[in-house]
Amino acid sequence: MAKLTLAACQFPVTGDPAANAGYVLRLMRRAARRGAHLAHFSECCLTGYPGIDFASTADIDWAALRRQTERVLQAAGELGLWVVVGSAHPLSGAHKPHNSLYVIDDRGRLVTRYDKLFCFGSAGPEPTLDFLHYSPGSEFITFDLRGVRVGLLICHDFRYPETYREYKRRGAQLVLHSFHNAGLTPAESRYYDAQVRVATQAAAAANFFWISVTNASQPQAHPSFVVDPTGMIAGRLRPHRPGVLITEIDTEAGLWDAAQYWRERAMAGVLHSGEAVSDPRSADRTSL
Repeated sequence: MAKLTLAACQFPVTGDPAANAGYVLRLMRRAARRGAHLAHFSECCLTGYPGIDFASTADIDWAALRRQTERVLQAAGELGLWVVVGSAHPLSGAHKPHNSLYVIDDRGRLVTRYDKLFCFGSAGPEPTLDFLHYSPGSEFITFDLRGVRVGLLICHDFRYPETYREYKRRGAQLVLHSFHNAGLTPAESRYYDAQVRVATQAAAAANFFWISVTNASQPQAHPSFVVDPTGMIAGRLRPHRPGVLITEIDTEAGLWDAAQYWRERAMAGVLHSGEAVSDPRSADRTSL
């Protein structure tokens, strides 16, 4: 039986890595006290988001960010807690950094890293939005914890259902999807709240896996929540407040997978169930 206790964590992210790390450490301790095996944090939660919480990734003090990340690594080992935390990962030369999720195990070791696949905006000689700050990643990442296979996504990745489907192909049972939908107008906040909920609920139900959605918690940010494999919201934090949402992830909970009969065949490109009939009345589409 595969079970793990997940803590989805949110706090008001800023452009100050030391302040952000302080929040991360406090919520890690709270998650550990509540029996969590894994704490999941939002996109860019250590650095803040460039263009919103600070001007540009060109302004990041990488040595200071490394010191704060090492505090998180040490605390994970001390607490015996796995942690997925949003940050930026520097590259060499003139390459812009990745927008990343670091995966830290319960011994305080960095075990892998996911880099946001779909940066938002236009690339090329006159980049816009995310491409002003980041280089996109190109790899899907999974890790196994307590018998549960976990996949990782970041923010704009949710616009592409193929990302969820690829994790299904790779056997994911839980997808940790980190967002930074903050610093918005009230209208933008309502839009993203609805869009993210609809997309992740549909993806969970279509692929029959759990999805943890974390976000920052400053004003006009939609709250973090967890979706179960039937597409129902299993729990949701209060908006605009720091918090920890505890969810028991049980991959054998007896939930009904409505697409279990034909999903594998659909993924292989056969887009109907059963056997196709050969009948002239089936082929004739202009008669009653």
